[in-house]
Amino acid sequence: MSVRAHIIHAVTTSVSVKLMRGQLAYLRSKGVDLTVLSSPGEELVAVATQEGVSYKEIAMQREISPIRDLISLCRLIVFFAQKKPLLTNVGTPKAGFLCGIAAWMTRVPNRIYTLRGLRLETSTGLKRAILLLTEKIACAVAHKVICVSPSLQARAVSEGLVPLQKTIVLAGGSSNGVDTSRFATANIEKHTDLLQRHNIPPDAQVIGFVGRLTKDKGIVELVEAYQALKNEFPHVYLLLVGNYENGDPIPDEVKTVIKRDTGIILSGFVRDVVPYYTIMDVFVIPSYREGFCNVAIEAAAAGKPVITTNATGAVDTVLDGVTGYIVPVKSSEETRKAIRTLLCNPELGKEMGQAGRRRALNEFASPVIWDALYQLYGELINRR
Repeated sequence: MSVRAHIIHAVTTSVSVKLMRGQLAYLRSKGVDLTVLSSPGEELVAVATQEGVSYKEIAMQREISPIRDLISLCRLIVFFAQKKPLLTNVGTPKAGFLCGIAAWMTRVPNRIYTLRGLRLETSTGLKRAILLLTEKIACAVAHKVICVSPSLQARAVSEGLVPLQKTIVLAGGSSNGVDTSRFATANIEKHTDLLQRHNIPPDAQVIGFVGRLTKDKGIVELVEAYQALKNEFPHVYLLLVGNYENGDPIPDEVKTVIKRDTGIILSGFVRDVVPYYTIMDVFVIPSYREGFCNVAIEAAAAGKPVITTNATGAVDTVLDGVTGYIVPVKSSEETRKAIRTLLCNPELGKEMGQAGRRRALNEFASPVIWDALYQLYGELINRR
């Protein structure tokens, strides 16, 4: 960049600030004067402090709340008018909408919307119509829309949210890449202490999942596939790393199965998931929708074969038949078949895992994504 740019990154909740970890410090090292903005929360303060950037707390509601949304918009307009940023990069649905409008109203000269996924894909009726409208507005007030995967880019264009020429995918995809240093060879050797902690026998075959335990993550289909495999593979276990969420809950009967089946291990929230990847033989994420499935790339970086679906954002993370398998959305039978193939052929699983690791390190390492983002900032700022 030809000038020391003041840039604002904004997301709705402080939890989402973690999506920019490492990226903020990288941009600061390049001379960018950066402020990260979100609703109040300890994650915002912790990440901003760790990365050495400024932060601003402005409350924003995740769900629709007309009065509170208007108050948030007014506060954002005042803040942007005071700071006069040269560029804004806003993401997540509510911040993309409110911060995008605030940046447009205060005439920020370079406005980016980072599209990390489309909630409207699994929504219906009035809720879908509202989400469609807000996404269209967020895209309309931006100069450039970063789509975190090629399939998300195609879906956004097909939904009429944004013209193709206004979109960009950074390198191979994702908004922040994968911190490959966490998956150095020494770190991805099997952590046998975890097997003991969760009473999993050393000779067990472990099917793994990492993420929110919700319906749209395909938990119902994953549990069904596991149950169908139990009789054929007596030493198979299903390891679920994550917590239940109230939004889009899985059926109570499936929760009961998870609770009662001694072969299903529910770890709850885990701060460092890398050791858990090491004890998995197969990683499965049968999601209905994604923006970009980061955990699939993390599992690949850990050398695991990955099974995912042909859903938006998930389909980009696996080379079918090379680094794992892609199955149809909501198909427990096809998921079962894919898992069975890998359980029956552990050498094939190792080959796919090695291919996936090479791809993750070459195409999705964080510095590759950060550099592409920095180059985009420079192009926009210098052009204007």
